[in-house]
Amino acid sequence: MRSHLLNDTTTERYRASVTEGVERVAARIATTSRPFTGVVADDLSPRVEAVDLDTPLHDTAAALDELDELYLRDAVYFHHPRYLAHLNCPVVIPAVLGEAVLTAVNSSLDTFDQSAGGTLIERRLVDWTTERIGLGPAADGVFTSGGTQSNLQALLLAREEAKTDSPARLRVLASEVGHFSVQKAAKMLGLGPDAVVVIPTDRDKRMRAAALAHELARLEEEGLVPMAVVATAGTTDFGSIDPLPQIADLCARYGTWLHVDAAYGCGLLASRTRRHLLDGIERADSVTVDYHKSFFQPVSSSALLVRDGATLRHATYHAEYLNPRRAVQERIPNQVDKSLQTTRRFDALKLWMTLRVMGADAVGDLFDEVCALAAEGFDLLAADPRFDVVTQPQLSTLVFRYIPRAVTAPATVDRANLYARKALFASGDAVVAGTKVGDRQYLKFTLLNPETTAADIAAVLDLIAGHAEQYLGENLDRAS
Repeated sequence: MRSHLLNDTTTERYRASVTEGVERVAARIATTSRPFTGVVADDLSPRVEAVDLDTPLHDTAAALDELDELYLRDAVYFHHPRYLAHLNCPVVIPAVLGEAVLTAVNSSLDTFDQSAGGTLIERRLVDWTTERIGLGPAADGVFTSGGTQSNLQALLLAREEAKTDSPARLRVLASEVGHFSVQKAAKMLGLGPDAVVVIPTDRDKRMRAAALAHELARLEEEGLVPMAVVATAGTTDFGSIDPLPQIADLCARYGTWLHVDAAYGCGLLASRTRRHLLDGIERADSVTVDYHKSFFQPVSSSALLVRDGATLRHATYHAEYLNPRRAVQERIPNQVDKSLQTTRRFDALKLWMTLRVMGADAVGDLFDEVCALAAEGFDLLAADPRFDVVTQPQLSTLVFRYIPRAVTAPATVDRANLYARKALFASGDAVVAGTKVGDRQYLKFTLLNPETTAADIAAVLDLIAGHAEQYLGENLDRAS
């Protein structure tokens, strides 16, 4: 029905519908006392499957009532101070406003004739970010769907820039705790199964520069081509930042493309006290940033930045109906010339609104708060005999493990930690993540909410210990 199309005749309906939706979400957020309800898929799935999508409700209020039952009530709310799991941040209101605007106008950022000002705003934000990084006057970039796409495109550019006619000889060197998207990208780019060379880390989970130097020398001796080194500024599991200056020196010596995955650590670009932790990033050939992590933006908002904008030509394909070659001669700024995507949302608007309303310092201050909180959390864990904490955080991640007072088999301790995480999730009282360190099972706090306090951390640690002790007690009873 045409009455549902957004145009000049339906603006009042648009205003009323969106306002009603906003009111529902606001009410949920205002009354959410836990990050999660604890619902399980087996209970929720039948309710979703029971919806007859061929029989519309013909009423916005009724549809919102249904949505509340199927989604809003049981959503995992990242704004809650005891959501401590993954790299999901609470979002700032100016960015949510930007999301509402870009969705309604629905610009597509592939060509100028579909976006006009949107194209120029994205380009200005790319320039702003490359200036913050220090990539130089020839730098450029493009917004992407997230870090995985940014890393894929970076390695595509590195592959095309590599000086070899034998792809089988190409190698990518990455930290053992780097993001899995590096291996995924290598496979998608048609590189061999041995293409990714894993570099060990030190006790702080930072890439060992000496080990990288050894592998680069070995590759040279064996006639293999190191097409890229992927350094990480904020590993997913530990928040560790690789020694960027030393890695940059090695890449310069061997003529190797340096990509810095700063999807997590990019918030330091706005920090007034911790920017030095990214020293050396200005020497990268390409950088991944995820504004939807440490810039407190809604998903998705990410970008790939490059030192030499000319390298983005490796993602360019001219279609006569879309971006013909003559458009370049006419200086028409088509972003599809730089992107792996064609149709693409105006996600840059969210960051634009954030910077125009709050300013970069305010964003950086929020990220500084969670980094400071992680330091407090580390002190709590280090002083608590119930837990073993892996490493002191550089950013806002804590990896730790419950350790029972009595001597217990490591495999049993693993199961107790797994149980504690699952039981906590089922209770809805808090949400934490898990990972492995070596072969052992650990838990993880990813702190991205400035509203979280040290008291919240302490309370969640008590909950974890309680669930783990319950598991161990029950198993001890069964065994006796």
